[in-house]
Order: sequence, then structure tokens, then C-alpha cells
Amino acid sequence: MRFPKIIRFRKAEVTIYGKTKNYPFYRIAYRADGKRQMKNFGKYSDALKEAEEIAKKLAEAHPIVALSAAQARDAITALQMLDAYRPAGVRIALATAVSEFIEASKKLGNRKLREAVDGFLQTSAVVKIKNVTEAVEEFISSRKHLSESQDGKRTQISPEYASNIKTWLKDFAATFIGTALCDLTKEHLNTYIKKHKDVSAKNRNDRRATVKMFLAWAARQDYLPANHRLLEADGMTREVVDAGETGFYQPEEFHKFLDESNVHLRAAIAIGGLAGLRIEEVMRLDWTDVWKVEGHIEVTAKKAKTRQRRLVEICSSLTEWLNPYRKETGKVYPSGANYFQEQFAALREKLKISIRRNGLRHAFCTYHFALHANENLTAQQAGNSPTMIHKHYKGLATKGEAEKWFAVMPEGTKVNDQLKP
Repeated sequence: MRFPKIIRFRKAEVTIYGKTKNYPFYRIAYRADGKRQMKNFGKYSDALKEAEEIAKKLAEAHPIVALSAAQARDAITALQMLDAYRPAGVRIALATAVSEFIEASKKLGNRKLREAVDGFLQTSAVVKIKNVTEAVEEFISSRKHLSESQDGKRTQISPEYASNIKTWLKDFAATFIGTALCDLTKEHLNTYIKKHKDVSAKNRNDRRATVKMFLAWAARQDYLPANHRLLEADGMTREVVDAGETGFYQPEEFHKFLDESNVHLRAAIAIGGLAGLRIEEVMRLDWTDVWKVEGHIEVTAKKAKTRQRRLVEICSSLTEWLNPYRKETGKVYPSGANYFQEQFAALREKLKISIRRNGLRHAFCTYHFALHANENLTAQQAGNSPTMIHKHYKGLATKGEAEKWFAVMPEGTKVNDQLKP
């Protein structure tokens, strides 16, 4: 007789193994409850009889034998996986696992269960409860170093911008006192924007940008779910801002500013109006930057708003205004931006000249473009883009008016090449 011998009843199988040197008895083997079972017998007849009875019982009592070989393997694998996975030491039944999977799949529709779990873990599963006011204070504190100079280096963001961020976010927090950040809804953001319906559209856009930056930070800190969708609120839609009228000073007003100002103020006003530097760039400017490159003011990358170096030509009239105060070192205006604004405002009020925001720089761009009709050249001098020059300064002044602006000279000065840019 040849071994092993398979005893079958329907789809149930029991295997009989013959005697060997290592096993001097007959053995029968079969699977029950997902495990392999073995029995030993001295006589073959006893082993055969037992094998036939077990096969019959398996076929009649265990549904597993009704499965195909592949189905049986899947079932056994599933049971083994569940047996290995025992959260808190509790064994999960195969029927329970399958039942919960089917129930979840029905609710998810075409989405996969794993995708739903990943989405859940990115939202409420990791969100930390944080009061809006506390979160705002933490955000402001985390960015404080950005507006502070390190080792004499230029700050990453201007103190004025940092101050605006702080003011706007404190106002945002005051709108939702006692509210957890994760409890904010789109309607909350709509309420905040409506609160500022009387300010300019640009101001509201700036506030929106600040709130957006804050919410992005909050999501990174797990104070908000990553897919919070708060920015979909109607109130957070950026408004189209109409290009307002560009205000700039006239040559006669410019002359009055220069005649009536003190030493440091006069140099700053002259550079702003005749070289087009932004006020914050003038405040960073040293006299070495004025005289280092002959005939040009060097605005280094460290001092330029755009963080890109540029050379600005010094016209003849600017040379005449600066020569009496020529220094080799030191700040052109040593008192800082706030003091400059206060002094310039006081001078403007004294002369009864109406305010024009950034009026000196706007005047330079307007008159320089009118004089040369070349937006690329004006953009190069002003550290701006040709598109912006063309959009905001085209057609605002005539060439004759531009010639008057760049001809503003100290009393008694005569310069043949005074219109040279």
C-alpha cells in the first residue's frame, strides 16, 4: 500500500501517513478550526476507520469544507491575521470584522475605507483644542524674531508690517472671545469681514491675507484640521480693488518742501523726490551708498524692498541739494521712519499742502516716465516692474511739467545739464 493515502468524504479530506523509521505508527492529519490536527494509531485498520469517521463529521458539521481551496486559504489567512491583531488583548471574530467592514463600505459609497480613515486622522483625530485668543498670541510670539534685527542685519519683515499683523489678529481674536479655534465656521469669518465693511477694499484684502496666513499656521500646529475649508467662506473672497487716483506733489510744492526743511529732512526729501527711493529704503541708506558709485545711488539688496540691488542715477538737481550736506559715513536720515513721517507731516501742514500717500515716490515715477516715455527705464530706476509703471503712471503729467520737477534747484544754482536723469 502506498502512503500517504487521502480519505475523502464530499469535500472533506483526511490524510493517512504510513509507518516510518522515525514514526513507527500510522498517523492521520486533517484541519479543523483553522488548525492542523494529528492522531496516531498502531494498526492501519484503526487509522482508516478513524479517518473515514472524521472526514464524514467534517463534511457534515463544518461549513469550511464546502469552500473551495482558495476560499479556504483566504478564510484561514483572515483568521490568523485577526488572531495576531488583538487590541487591548481582545480577539476579534472574523464575522465581526467582516460585518463592520461591510457597514462602513456602504456608508462610504465609492470611497475606500482606507481613504476615509486617512481623512479622519487628518482632521478631528489629531486636532488640539486651542482658544482663538491664545492661538493668536502664540502666532504673534512665534514671528516676533522676524521683525527684529539680528547682528545688524536687515529684518525679515518690516516692523510696520509686523505691527499691522499684530493689530489685525488681536482684533480678529477679540471678535471670537472664548471660542476654540477648531470650532470656527465659515459664518464666523463672514461675521469678521462684515465687521469691517466701512474700511477700504484694500484694507479688507490685507486683513483676509493675514487671517489666511494665521489659519495656515494653525493647521500646521494641529489646532485646525488640514481640510478645514474655512477659506471657502464668502467673506474670505478677495475683492477687486479699483486702481485709485495716484496722488503726487507738484514742482512748486516740492520746492517749498526743500526750502523749508531742516538738514536731514531735506536730504531725505530730495532723494525721495529726485531718485524715487521708497521711504523705507531712504531710512536704510548710508552716505557711503550715495557716493560709492560715481553718479549713482547704490540701493543694495539688503536695503531694497525687493531685496535686489539696483543703481539709481543722481540727476544734477539732486547733486546740488545733497552736496552741502555731503558726508562720507553715517545714515542719510538717522532718526528713523516714524520720526521722518512726523516731521514731514508737520512740514506739510505748516506749508498747507494736502497729503498724498507716497507722494514723493509717485511724483518721481510720474515725472520720470513723462520725461522719458520709457517704462523700462523708469522701472529700472524705481525698482518696480514696467507693467506697474505703465499701469499707474502713464499720462499723469506732461513732459513740460516733468522738466519743471527735475529743474527744482537750490536758490542761486545754475546747472547746464540740470534735466539729465
